[in-house]
Formats: sequence, C-alpha cells, structure tokens
Amino acid sequence: MKADLIVVGAGMVGTTLALALEDSGLRILLVDGGPLQPSGLTPQAPFEPRVSALSAASQRILARLGAWESIVARRVSPYTDMRVWDGSGTGAVHFSATAVHAEVLGHIVENSLVQDGLLEAVRRRGEIELLGDARVERLQRSGLDWQLSLADGRVLEAPLVVAADGANSVLRRLAGFATREWDYLHHAIVTSVRCRDEHQATAWQRFTDEGPLAFLPLRRGDDRHWCSIVWSVTEARARHLMALDDTAFRATLGRDFEQRLGEVLEADPRLCIPLRQRHAVRYVQQGLALIGDAAHTIHPLAGQGVNLGLLDAAVLAEVLQAAQARGEPLDSEQVLSRYERRRMPHNLAMMAAMEGFERLFQADPLPLRWLRNAGLKGVDSLDHAKALFVRQALGLSGDLPVLAQP
Repeated sequence: MKADLIVVGAGMVGTTLALALEDSGLRILLVDGGPLQPSGLTPQAPFEPRVSALSAASQRILARLGAWESIVARRVSPYTDMRVWDGSGTGAVHFSATAVHAEVLGHIVENSLVQDGLLEAVRRRGEIELLGDARVERLQRSGLDWQLSLADGRVLEAPLVVAADGANSVLRRLAGFATREWDYLHHAIVTSVRCRDEHQATAWQRFTDEGPLAFLPLRRGDDRHWCSIVWSVTEARARHLMALDDTAFRATLGRDFEQRLGEVLEADPRLCIPLRQRHAVRYVQQGLALIGDAAHTIHPLAGQGVNLGLLDAAVLAEVLQAAQARGEPLDSEQVLSRYERRRMPHNLAMMAAMEGFERLFQADPLPLRWLRNAGLKGVDSLDHAKALFVRQALGLSGDLPVLAQP
C-alpha cells in the first residue's frame, strides 16, 4: 500500500497531525496497532484514569480541526484556578484565569474522549485512510521511500513517515534515533476519587517530600466532587499504596492531601505508572520525524505532555504546508529540520522547568526548603509574574502555529 505520508500512531497527537494536513492534497495513511474503536464512554460513565490538562492553545487546535465540539458534548471539566503549596512549609501560590481576563485556565479531559473526538472528525471527513491492527515490525529504505512491514505481512510505503507511537516508540527504535533518558525512581499512581467537598473548578497541587500530589477537577453533570489524582511517590511507597484496600488507600490519600477537599469518599481502581524522562537527540532524519511522546516525555508535574505534543503536530503540519506551497520535497531533512528548530527549544525549556521543580521540591537541605517556601510566597505576591506564567500556560504567547493562535 502506497501513500504520500504515513503517520504511525493514531493517538491524540498523530490523529491531530493527520487532520491538520487533510486539505493538503496528500494521500495520508494513519495506522495504529490497536483496533481504532471508539471508547463508548457516555457522559454518565465512570471516569477513565488517564486525563490531560488541555491548555487554551490545545483547545483552539482541536476546535479548528472539528473535534472540540464532540468532546464537549461528552464531558469536559474546565478549571479557573490553580493552587500550589509546599506540604513541608508555608509557601503557596494561587494562579487565576482572571489575571489575564480569561474565562478558564484550561480543561481536564479524559484522553479517550479526546481521541474519540479526533477519530470522529477523521471519519466524518473521510479523506484520511485509517488502518487499525497494524503493528509495525520492520522499517527499511526502498528506493526513495520508507518501507514499513507489518506483523500480518502487509507492506506500506511512503517517502515521509511520522512516528507518533508514544513514549516507547517502535519506529524511533527501528530508525535508530538516539535518546537521552533517565529514571525518576518514582511512580505515578492515577485514579479518580470523590471528595466530600466540591473542587471549586480548581486544580490543586501539594508538593510532598516524595513528590507532587495533584487533584484535578472532574465534572459529571452537576456533580463537582470528583477529581483525577496524579500522585508521584517512590517505587517502594507505590507498591505499598497499590496493596492497600480501598478504605486504607482513601484515608492515606486524604491525609497526604491535608484534607483540602474533606474526606475522600470513593476511589476508582488505581493505575501505577513508572516515571521516566526521555528526549530524542534529533527529532528528524531524511523522510522521518518524531512528534509527541515519541520525541519527548516529561514529568507529569503540570500536565503539559499532551499540550507539547499537539503543538508538535500543528507546527509540523504548518512546516509541511509551507514547503509544499514552495514546491520543496516534504521528505527532505532540510524541510523537516525547520520543525525541529521551532519545537525542540520550547520542549527542552519545559522539560528543564519541570525537572527543576521536581528536584527543588524533593530537596532535603534546610536552605533549599527555605528557598522554595520564600520563592512560592514571593511569586504569589507578584501579580505580573503570575500573569506571565498564566499566559504561557494558556498558549497566549510564544511561537505558536496558526492553528493554536487566538
């Protein structure tokens, strides 16, 4: 099967890229190792454990690609405020959308619902070819094309291939992309919980001695007592917490969260995810590009991973469309490097910031504890600095692709 562009990985980032290039006239093949079936989630169904904190920039991308409306029709949870505090001190900072005259800071959305909305848009338009249950096992050059051999014997060919197949990207490995990576020696426990008190449309984050504990607001109908939690702990503590029965887990969680939202009344099944940071040394080579988690994974400290990936997809689409208009070969490394130059500095800066926060809040020496508490208090008193942070998080500044611009 021959195409102009093969996108490997039909997750949120890969599907976004395919949709962004739909009107380019290219024959696009979107392939995935899974069956590409909708989640079937209804507005009243239990929450999925994996969620994303979508920025305003991400929302604009999804809206312009025709996916946001169907996502909202299911359920999204807007949040207007963020409260961060040091559990070992008195430092705290409060961010609010009102600081930049915005309605919300972002939306907490289950990943499967974002994926449903994107795949609906693909199927509704009918221009992109979908190929599910297509597991890539081999990658090699064939003349001017890349040749992808699938587990079932099928062979796909295209001059340009984009890897959007996640943190453990098979395509990245097969193509020989080098990475820099390290283990945080931490695991993230994720689940959904129902608290006694309403979440107040606020994202709550407490920094503990082990790592951050986030309560992200969820909304099912008019019920605003549910939160998605992301709890970063050491591997030994993760094993302990996963072994607890429901009652003991809820009690421990509530205590570590300082009962900010009252007693934890219910908890869904837990997932435990090892935390590892990874960044590809290069994002591109001749006829190949990495986007999203295939190019970079970061600590889930601020929920920025998917936002970085959606911006990758939008920038790469913009670069390819500009090159196409100039008659340049889209598979040339010179063209693809323009995408790399625009995205790598931003991604590295975000990764460095998250790494710095993670290390600072796990530091034991007393001077560093004093520094982080004083820093939080200082930032909280600087309205201009907080507004700059909020604008950056919303996607109201920086090198934004047209799809993400206000």
